[in-house]
Amino acid sequence: MHDTILRRIENWAAFAAVFFLVLFSVLEIVARTFFKTGVPGSSDYVQHLVIWITFLGGMITSREDRHLSLSIGIEHFSPRWKSFIRTLNAFISTTIAFALAGSSLSFILLAFSPEKTVGIIPIRVATVILPLGYCVMGVRFFLDKKLSARGRLFSAFGILAGFLFSLGSLLNLVMFLKPDYPSLCDTLVALYYRAASVVVWPAFIILVASVFLGLPLFIGLGGIAYILLAASGASLEVIPNEAYTMLTGNSIAAIPLFTIAGFVLSESKAGERLVGLFRNLFGFLPGGLAVVSVLVCAFFTTFTGASGVTILALGGLLYFILTDKHAYEEHYATGLLTASGSIGLLFPPSLPVILYGVVAGVSIKDMFLGGIIPGIIMVVALSLSGVYSAVKFNIPRSPFSLKATIGSLKSSVWEVLLPVIILVLYFTGIATLVETGAVAVLYIVVVEVFIHHDKRLKDLPDMVLKSIPIIGGVLVILAVARGLSYYIIDMELPMRLTEWVRSVISSRFVFLLLLNIVLLITGCLMDIYSAIM
Repeated sequence: MHDTILRRIENWAAFAAVFFLVLFSVLEIVARTFFKTGVPGSSDYVQHLVIWITFLGGMITSREDRHLSLSIGIEHFSPRWKSFIRTLNAFISTTIAFALAGSSLSFILLAFSPEKTVGIIPIRVATVILPLGYCVMGVRFFLDKKLSARGRLFSAFGILAGFLFSLGSLLNLVMFLKPDYPSLCDTLVALYYRAASVVVWPAFIILVASVFLGLPLFIGLGGIAYILLAASGASLEVIPNEAYTMLTGNSIAAIPLFTIAGFVLSESKAGERLVGLFRNLFGFLPGGLAVVSVLVCAFFTTFTGASGVTILALGGLLYFILTDKHAYEEHYATGLLTASGSIGLLFPPSLPVILYGVVAGVSIKDMFLGGIIPGIIMVVALSLSGVYSAVKFNIPRSPFSLKATIGSLKSSVWEVLLPVIILVLYFTGIATLVETGAVAVLYIVVVEVFIHHDKRLKDLPDMVLKSIPIIGGVLVILAVARGLSYYIIDMELPMRLTEWVRSVISSRFVFLLLLNIVLLITGCLMDIYSAIM
């Protein structure tokens, strides 16, 4: 009963946060364009709505057990070992989640005065989702239904372990609230950091090993950052502070917006209409069916940002088209669709490009421009592969029909206009990247619900919620990874690594070769978002 109520609250709160994120962004464009003004406090509201979407998404992702993680084939372990690994991961996850909750609570109370507001909302209320989200995720880790009763009991001790881990932050908070006892707190803080310096390497090794055994990636990154900062004597509030700074950045809200736009698009019949259009345009050419598959996948992945979504939405349809009447071999069709499923990631508004721009601190607009030519080369190369196979194996072609082409263009013109609208809005400066994402969401909803009637308005919350685990899984990783980045930069590790590489590798071609090998290995083990982080 209680779980059902919490589930409903989470779902509606997440949908409401997305709704207001789109609303404020669109109203800002309207006010600026027609009234030469802006919506008071809209940027602050948008930035803090991203925090709520992130941690509500994290809570829902924990509920669905869909946090991004690595895998080295633990499904092949014996049931006894799988049970042990899952219990250990649940204990570690609970511990780190509650430790992050403690430092987040301390951060909110220490960093923000009660008088400070976000628009008309006290900032402590606007940011309370940080500790609350970590707590709920921590509870769900040890209440995992896949654990045995004994495993859940053992994992529950992670709450106590998390309290001990966050003792440094909590003592800082006590000293702030109760300045009459500084000497006692100073002694306890000194003991805490001394203990942290003793356990840092055993804890580090356990965390790294657990990451490769299925520990949620955000727990691994957050835990490593936590113990390294504690061992160095740094303030543990750095992690939530860096998370807050990252999630309130100017461009970060574009990630949930374009993800939602892609999911709404994939839930409609837009794929079928685009397949029909490209089939009529290119079906008469040698390898036309392969070209159709590549173009449609590239179009969809540009907006969904995840090849898995593209393949789920279009894989069955495109696979049938490619193999119908024994056109292409099944193995070739499977390979082509798998490769095409991620080819659109280089074109705007690609989510991985946005994420990389945020993480690396480089211009997202320049990244988009830089990805167009390599993207076109990859599309052409994969299309030529299909053309070569079609000629080699004499794949039949369909005759060109002007009437059918015009008809399919009329039915899909609204989807075809979508990338044009995005490019015009963003690259002409009419709208920011976040505002462009909001317009994309609104445009797709209007097209698919009110023009094509593929979905009903009441289906919209369910479509949005399907995207939340992707959003939560990515942004929660982004939130904790900034804390680890802070430690790495503070210890000057990038400069030391750069000096070492320069001393060992003199040829730029050898460097590029080794870099590509590392990236290939990384891509075999984790998804693109985790790899970027």
